[in-house]
Amino acid sequence: MNINVVMGLMIPFLGTTLGAACVFFMKKDINDKVQRALTGFAAGVMVAASIWSLLIPALEQSAAMGRLSFVPSVIGFWFGILFLLLLDHIIPHLHRKSEKAEGPKSKLQRTTMLVLAVTLHNIPEGMAVGVVYAGYLTGSAQITAAGAMALALGIAIQNFPEGAIISMPLRSEGMNKGKSFLGGMLSGIVEPIGAVLTILAASLIVPALPYFLSYAAGAMLYVVVEELIPEMSEGEHSNIGTIFFAVGFSVMMVLDVALG
Repeated sequence: MNINVVMGLMIPFLGTTLGAACVFFMKKDINDKVQRALTGFAAGVMVAASIWSLLIPALEQSAAMGRLSFVPSVIGFWFGILFLLLLDHIIPHLHRKSEKAEGPKSKLQRTTMLVLAVTLHNIPEGMAVGVVYAGYLTGSAQITAAGAMALALGIAIQNFPEGAIISMPLRSEGMNKGKSFLGGMLSGIVEPIGAVLTILAASLIVPALPYFLSYAAGAMLYVVVEELIPEMSEGEHSNIGTIFFAVGFSVMMVLDVALG
């Protein structure tokens, strides 16, 4: 694994870490409208990445199947959806501004379950970066080094506000700044781990790359619809989340097309 690939896998984690570090510089919790804007931005990046960086390459990879070229993408997509649905049910977690935890009953602290909620969110992002780099390394998909880096940068950009969104509420829950930063940072550690595991798996089963690409897309879109869209729309009506969704979508689309 060359240095460029290692850098690409670590960039999203760096984005989360830098965002979590905001807890050292900001005295209060993030304003509600700002949180909605950042959540909308993250959702836009993830939807655009799912389409341009994952689903379209998956369909292109299956082009030899003719009219049935959609089959691997549909199957992989549904496996991604069902995988996140399973994790949602077996791992106790607590969404921001929610009083009731999801998943099985647990005696875990609120702060721990807040971190677990964001960690669940980050798993598909790590898988997405990993599978795109797997396609690049095997040379079996229409994926360039620049295209893989574009996805890593896009995920890192949307991870920055996510890091702040988790570390600031942890601080509000009573944690000191150091522990709040650590919680925000550790919520993103699953990304490089998931990326490496996905690369190893995809490299062993090269013909299955279309399934892996669409699997990551399904997992990411599950997070967008189940978590991000409700969060950016909750409370008093505002178009701020929708506008920043469009901004995030545009940024990721530009990155993928310009660099890919």
